Amino acid sequence: MENKIYNPANYERATLEEYGYKKYKSLKIFWSILSKILLIFAIFMLYFAVIVIAIQSFNSSDSTTEFVSFTFDNYINMFSKRGLNSAIFNTFKTSIFATLIATALGTLVAIGTFYLPPKIKNRLTLLNNIPLLNADIVTGTSLMIIFSIFLPLNHKIFGFWTILIAHIYFIFPYIILSVLPKMKEIDPNMLDASLDLGVKPFKSVLKVIIPAIKGGIFSGLMLAFTISFEDFVVGYFTTGNGYNTLSIWIYNSIGRKSLFPGVYAFSTSLTLLTILGILIYYFVKGRIGAKNEKKN
Repeated sequence: MENKIYNPANYERATLEEYGYKKYKSLKIFWSILSKILLIFAIFMLYFAVIVIAIQSFNSSDSTTEFVSFTFDNYINMFSKRGLNSAIFNTFKTSIFATLIATALGTLVAIGTFYLPPKIKNRLTLLNNIPLLNADIVTGTSLMIIFSIFLPLNHKIFGFWTILIAHIYFIFPYIILSVLPKMKEIDPNMLDASLDLGVKPFKSVLKVIIPAIKGGIFSGLMLAFTISFEDFVVGYFTTGNGYNTLSIWIYNSIGRKSLFPGVYAFSTSLTLLTILGILIYYFVKGRIGAKNEKKN
């Protein structure tokens, strides 16, 4: 019996279409166009409010329903209203102090939590995440009730100190949440190694651990400052004695005939400064990365 040798050249290859495959070229084109439209729509919806405020900042009229003429007067007279100036100053003062205090305490707590036994660490992490999931109105109301207990001791307790403590309370978990992942990236024996070399514990944390996790500390600081700066609900329930932040001042001005145009100008300026800061950060980061690659 003659043995037949298999030769692929003697057989025709089956095509994908014969197996039932269809290219659906028209469907792919439709999905490609639809995905681009949805992307543009999503970006537009995200920045629609910012665009409207930017346009309104150049409007010569106080009305938000019509654009009368283009002007820079709103930027020139941005700080001409005393109440707005006070609100802006109070906002920066509260956010800066709350962010610095929360960052310092949160970083130390995150470092201490990292070196705890796993069971205790998991429990503390769970407790840290609860305020993040809690509604702002619940947090604000709870803090207001707690501060009200001390009213018999001081009738003017509500003001800068209460809103500062409230801001520290609700931005504190964000610092821990930003620092802990960075702690997991470093060598867990770094602290023990520095202690074995004779460095005191607190100095070891400052000189060894903190430089290694500075990226997480900075990102947590920026996130905490942003959340504190734009807060309204918690601040509204814990402020008093005429101490207004920018969001509270704007809320109190809504009932008037029209909002002071300087608010639009300030908001637009703040947005542009934020974008500029981000661009500078990435530019410097890129230059540093390029220099490190050349060295290597």
